[in-house]
Amino acid sequence: MADSPTELVPFRIEPRFIPRVWGFRDLRPWYDRITQSDPIGEVWLTGDDCLISTGDHAGKPLAALFAEALPALLGPDAPSVESPLLIKVVFAREKLSVQVHPDDRMARRYGQPRGKSECWYVLAAKPEAQVAVGLKSGVTIAQVEQEIHNGSLEASLNMLPIAARDMIYVDAGTVHSIWPESILLETQQNCDITYRMYDYGRPRELHIEKSLEATRLSTRAGKVAPQKLVDRSVRIDVEYFRVERISIDSSRSSESLRNPSEGPGLAYLFAADGSGRIAGEGFGAVDLPSHGIVAVPAVSPEFVFENTSGPDQSLDLIRITPNWPAKSL
Repeated sequence: MADSPTELVPFRIEPRFIPRVWGFRDLRPWYDRITQSDPIGEVWLTGDDCLISTGDHAGKPLAALFAEALPALLGPDAPSVESPLLIKVVFAREKLSVQVHPDDRMARRYGQPRGKSECWYVLAAKPEAQVAVGLKSGVTIAQVEQEIHNGSLEASLNMLPIAARDMIYVDAGTVHSIWPESILLETQQNCDITYRMYDYGRPRELHIEKSLEATRLSTRAGKVAPQKLVDRSVRIDVEYFRVERISIDSSRSSESLRNPSEGPGLAYLFAADGSGRIAGEGFGAVDLPSHGIVAVPAVSPEFVFENTSGPDQSLDLIRITPNWPAKSL
């Protein structure tokens, strides 16, 4: 059955592998990807240029489908005019730059549609893994500027040890960095604005003036405790996004996957561990491989989500939905 702008079925999205100087050349076993050129630091799962890989829209960039079928994807009341979330997997072999993202107001002042708040769900971490989230108490903007220039900024960063299944919130204006030895699922506003504040002497452009302008000395950033419900764990529920963890032993109906309090809307399903399959009347089954992602449009027909991981293995499913702030994007 062909999709129409008012009738879309669930579809899988192909990942895009993004080079970063701090990344890896071999992403196995997470992804079957080896490169002899620039290392890969990010795997974009819902980027505008990511290609749809199943159904009647296979081969089409995700942004193009949003342009054609926005209400069918997001629901009738969504204030966004394009894809609201960028979801990616971050692989850090070296330290990422110390950076800060603008909020919506600052981004628009400089001609951008929106700012960038984000969160990190830890997929894997070695015992020594940590991230920088915010500045230590008492640190001033003047001190930050001085430490950028004399190379001592790391001493003022608030470091957090992290472990698998931790959730860290990084709202706009938070000085932050990801250090090596972890693999993170990042959910963010669909914006790639980064003001690089400090880069450990690497020969890359810094954006010191704008990074200092964007910095807030006190933010809400930090670890977020899970909210445990009967059939899922809500890992974060803030403006712009909601992230849930759902363990599936055998199968779940599409109705049971939805949050009972939410109306029709877009959902992304990411297989953090294990694999699954979506099957429903009128469309071909859609396989969800480990570390893959499927989009479930607002107008999707009902379906059954089956765990295909193998005997005695649960599917660790991460469900991500947009959360519209009080004032629309």
